[in-house]
Amino acid sequence: MNRRSLTRRDFLKAAAVTPLAGAIGGFCTSAGTAAVPSTAPASGGGVAALKSIAFPSRVVLVRDASAVGEARKLNGPVIQKMLDDAVAALFGEKDAAAAWKKIVGPADVVGIKTNSWNYLPTGKEVEEAIRKRVLDAGVPADKVAIADRGVLTNPVFQAATVLINARPARVHYWAGMGSCIKNYIQFVPKPSDYHDDACADLATIWSLPVVKDRTRLNVLVMLTPLFHNIGPRGFSESYLWPYKGLLVGKDPVAVDATGYRIIQAQRMKHFGEDKPLETSAHHIMLADTRHKLGTSDPNLIEVIKLGWKDDILI
Repeated sequence: MNRRSLTRRDFLKAAAVTPLAGAIGGFCTSAGTAAVPSTAPASGGGVAALKSIAFPSRVVLVRDASAVGEARKLNGPVIQKMLDDAVAALFGEKDAAAAWKKIVGPADVVGIKTNSWNYLPTGKEVEEAIRKRVLDAGVPADKVAIADRGVLTNPVFQAATVLINARPARVHYWAGMGSCIKNYIQFVPKPSDYHDDACADLATIWSLPVVKDRTRLNVLVMLTPLFHNIGPRGFSESYLWPYKGLLVGKDPVAVDATGYRIIQAQRMKHFGEDKPLETSAHHIMLADTRHKLGTSDPNLIEVIKLGWKDDILI
């Protein structure tokens, strides 16, 4: 198995053929600052198309200084507002309720795919914020489930018409980065089958019948991301940092590519050098270039920034 780490230099050398290279080489992607093609390509892979003619993918970054308190305690009401503001901006609605109705409705069966890693789970506050808005949109409570492991045998997920994908961002031993793309690995019977070449082909999971064309929202939780790790069980709280943000989008590749850039910027800030990840996170780039799941090129991603701007790193 090849887990060679790709540095900023590696990506820049491959810039002509690897869109994520721009994500490592520059940190200017907010709306109005990126170079925009005259014709935006389709994002593919079942990702809903945006009405904007300028960018094929939109990601909303929302942060709040009070989202995380002492001892990493999450502030539920603040997180609810962050999520509502992000979803409204993502769908171009002034009212969050109207935006959520574009995601789910009374006839839907909804699986909220979370992540239960004990050191850094998605967080009950995030899960409940999503569940509340799904219920508010009219989905019956018995048609909503929150799960990580066991989704293949969960009756709600088996019947799901809509999936909402939420997981924390973290450096990952097998995949380089624990991402929204990787969060669907529990939808296959044997996850280890996808570990080859630093999990290069994780995006193929998204084309399986159990998930294909069902994901309406991706939430990469950046409240306390893990920006460094060594080995499969080398977790250290010293490498968590209170970024106090959420990244929200329809396109999982665009969301992950944006989160990856923030993590790389934090690593540069912390270590004072371009310290490579232990494992390459190239599954994000390949989800675009090889599997056409979404967009990894920052010049093709509209990043809307809401809320707290201190140390935003992007």
